[in-house]
Amino acid sequence: MSDPVLSARALRKAFPSGDARLEVLRGVDLDVAAGESISIRGESGSGKSTLLNLLAGLDSPDSGSVAWGGSGDTGARRRAAYLGMVFQSFYLVPELDALANVLLARRILGGMDRSARARARELLGSVGLAGRSHHLPAHLSGGERQRVALARALMNSPSLILADEPTGNLDEGTGNGVVDLLLGLCSSANAALVLVTHNAAHAAKTRRRMLLTSGVLGDC
Repeated sequence: MSDPVLSARALRKAFPSGDARLEVLRGVDLDVAAGESISIRGESGSGKSTLLNLLAGLDSPDSGSVAWGGSGDTGARRRAAYLGMVFQSFYLVPELDALANVLLARRILGGMDRSARARARELLGSVGLAGRSHHLPAHLSGGERQRVALARALMNSPSLILADEPTGNLDEGTGNGVVDLLLGLCSSANAALVLVTHNAAHAAKTRRRMLLTSGVLGDC
């Protein structure tokens, strides 16, 4: 059997809280197979974003390990090639148009050529923004900005997408459309998806549903 796209073992993380330390994650284990979609729900402050940061290699656990495709290399360059990230707040560069924002993902790896630009345009078309590629973020709606972020996350053909409350700044109807689009794009690209969300209806659309409670991750 091939290695999981993502594997986490015994992740623990605590933060200072007055004179004590608040343990947020208490030995989290997680395996994600290629093309699998998983949702993680939990109360506000339960540690969902902390867990996602550890899975993305953006923060280090107090103990435990994270591996991508069987490798413990979770450095910045491999991150750019291996996974894409979608955030609640979009994180688009305001001075760059939609096309240039999508291309930022490729600039990290180099190799900016005609094929990269063609792929970026293709991705914008796949999220319904072919006619908006030269619009600045300020001239896009919230839903359009998040769709640009989805295209950017897929730019480098990642094996894994990590999405942290991607509909948190959107109204219900727009949010439903973004989640459906995200699931469809990941399925088409055979990219695994880990979706952190507080929305039970969105979580129900993933293949596997998990709950983070008191620092422990388990199946719903």
